Amino acid sequence: MKLLVTGGAGFIGSEYVRNLLQGSYGPSEADVTVLDKLTYSGNLENLASVADDPRYTFVQGDICDADVVEQLMPGHDAVVHFAAETHVDRAVHGPAQFVQTNVVGTQVLLDAARRHGVGRFLHVSTDEVYGSIEQGSWTEEWPLAPRSAYSAAKAGSDLLALAYHKTYELDVVVTRCSNNYGHYQFPEKVIPLFVTNLLDGGSVPLYGDGLNIRDWLHVSDHCNGIQLALTKGRAGEVYHIGGGTELTNRELTELLLAATGRTWDAVRPVEDRKGHDRRYSLSIEKIRNELGYEPQVSLHEGLARTVAWYRDNRSWWEPLKGRSL
Repeated sequence: MKLLVTGGAGFIGSEYVRNLLQGSYGPSEADVTVLDKLTYSGNLENLASVADDPRYTFVQGDICDADVVEQLMPGHDAVVHFAAETHVDRAVHGPAQFVQTNVVGTQVLLDAARRHGVGRFLHVSTDEVYGSIEQGSWTEEWPLAPRSAYSAAKAGSDLLALAYHKTYELDVVVTRCSNNYGHYQFPEKVIPLFVTNLLDGGSVPLYGDGLNIRDWLHVSDHCNGIQLALTKGRAGEVYHIGGGTELTNRELTELLLAATGRTWDAVRPVEDRKGHDRRYSLSIEKIRNELGYEPQVSLHEGLARTVAWYRDNRSWWEPLKGRSL
């Protein structure tokens, strides 16, 4: 099998590529082409461990560039589409790039995949497309109600991908995940931002009352779910990939303070983000029952591993701190 992985130099995409080529999903003869624009959050160091693998090819390019995509798509059996603008705070300040990359870029890829007979298009999305839920958990049939430019652009790309399945019979599968964390995550996101600030003796910003709730998913579990959806998922279906551990932002902050040996003196309250969703919660019954997915990394274990990684890999994240918001 020959895979085209978009955004493969980013946090989640690089985890997937490393795991695939290093045999974490079992023996694989897959050849992998990574297409990545290498924006501020893309980093070839994330793929250094597989850079010499003869099955790996890297191409720097933009998914919105139809010529680049047209040249690359022929001969690939499947697309695993990670590439996206993802940081909500950046979307508040500048939504246009989110629409361009997340919607137009996805459309360019879908058109090329259709023209060249790609066997499967796996589109990676987010729980944020549903908006906010006070009680219970979203199922895959829940109506979309995004509340930020980021989530609206992702919802648009989801609907576009699913429409290509209906209209053109393109084999599309959509996955929607909860909040990811782990090694190699760019330090604008809350866990690496807090960990690196705390390790440096700095303070951390806590939005509003700190009671917004998120389900936390280790990146390795997310990528395991993606591989299951790619290889076993049904065409035209949506699958949720969650971690099964909900925390308020305040509870998460307490865990990170304890892990870094800091106290609440290091926390500074800040004004809440515009349109800040109160709670996310995904039901993972469908992917569990159909594909056998089960998260393997507990939050306690995952956070410990993550903090240790950032403590031991300053040379990776220190040069990136200046690129964060």
